[in-house]
Formats: sequence, C-alpha cells, structure tokens
Amino acid sequence: MTTTVEGEVARGERVVLREKRLTDAPSDYGWRTDAELARFDAARPFAAAYDDYVSLFRDELRYPSPYRRSFAIEDADGRHIGNVMYYNIDAVRREAEIGITVGEREYWSKGYGTDAVRTLVQHIFRVTGFRRIYLKTLDWNVRAQRSFEKAGFRSAGRSRRGGNTFIVMEFMAAWSREEQI
Repeated sequence: MTTTVEGEVARGERVVLREKRLTDAPSDYGWRTDAELARFDAARPFAAAYDDYVSLFRDELRYPSPYRRSFAIEDADGRHIGNVMYYNIDAVRREAEIGITVGEREYWSKGYGTDAVRTLVQHIFRVTGFRRIYLKTLDWNVRAQRSFEKAGFRSAGRSRRGGNTFIVMEFMAAWSREEQI
C-alpha cells in the first residue's frame, strides 16, 4: 500500500509531486546557484546570499502568485530531487507554460523527468480545464526534447530570446482524450 506524502498533489510511476516546503530551500538554492543547471535555462546562476534566497523563498510560500505554481519532485524514497512548475497562466486562452529542473544529477536520463512532466501535465488538465500546455527548451538540449516527446509533447515551432534558440513544444488536452478512446 502506498502512503500519501504530506502536501501530495499528484503521483506518477516514479515520482510524487508535492507542495513546496521551507525545508526545500537548501536544495533549491544549490540548484539555482549551479552554473550548469542555469545554462539549461539560458539563465545566470542565482548570485545572492543564502539568507536572501530563503527570505524570497519564504515569501513565495506565504504569498503564492496566481500566475505560477511550483511543486517539489520526490522519488519513491521521499528524496527531493527537483522541481516542476507551471506559469504564464492564461485563463482566457486556457493554457500555461511548464518548466522542470531535476537538480540531482544521479536521476538524469533515468525517466524521472519524463514521469514528472507527464504527471504534472495530467494534474494541470485535471484541475484547471486548460486546453494546452507548452514549454520551451534550448535547441541544443536534445536529451530534454526526447524526454518531453516521451511525455507526449510535440514540436510546435521555434522562438528566440537573448541570443538563444528554443524549440517550442506543446501538449493539447484533446490528445489525452483521444488516447482514452
């Protein structure tokens, strides 16, 4: 029998998505300040002190944005291995963008990211009534593109930002319904 995790939002085959906790701050800070992980987001590593980060993190927990939801990814043993989020929420168009970080490198290329994305997408469609979920991944990040394809995403074009080229991928709610027929 599977036990429910405190703050559990959704459960996949390998992962549990749960509400963020203040105890996630140390791992989150480590991932946000990691230059290699920042490169996957075409961003700079977070450069402020840990205490400043915790202050921001605490505020996000207390006053969550209506346009962004972030969840922790746990493995079957309850280890916090990364985060998923949906943001740029557009209630009129019924869509949102998603993002993922698997910060613990020993979990890379083992299906955890794919399962987390698949689980997040199912959760979003179930609780929001959105019709489309999309994401942008750097054109050189083929590993991520394959993972997103395994989770059901399809290429929808390209975009540019800050001198980087991104592959835009999408998942339509109708595709999930077609699979169930």
